[in-house]
Amino acid sequence: MPDATVPSARKRPVKVTLNAELLDQAKHYTGNLSATMESLLAEFVAGKRRAWALRQLDVDVCVEQWNAFHDRICSFSDEHTSLKRYLDF
Repeated sequence: MPDATVPSARKRPVKVTLNAELLDQAKHYTGNLSATMESLLAEFVAGKRRAWALRQLDVDVCVEQWNAFHDRICSFSDEHTSLKRYLDF
């Protein structure tokens, strides 16, 4: 996925519907509304990526712990499977 913060990245016009009052207020604080919105959107995307990476790390740790538990204790269902002949016990 291309990095949205690269200034030379291709740009395209988009149609966005915004609250008119909020838009008027924002124009008082920035001379370049497009750049400001792009910057805020880049921060939003980066935050979502970080959150996804942290969630994935949690999942990876959980899977690792479950596999270690299974290696030590096995699973209750192992005793009741019809696939015993295919599994290494």
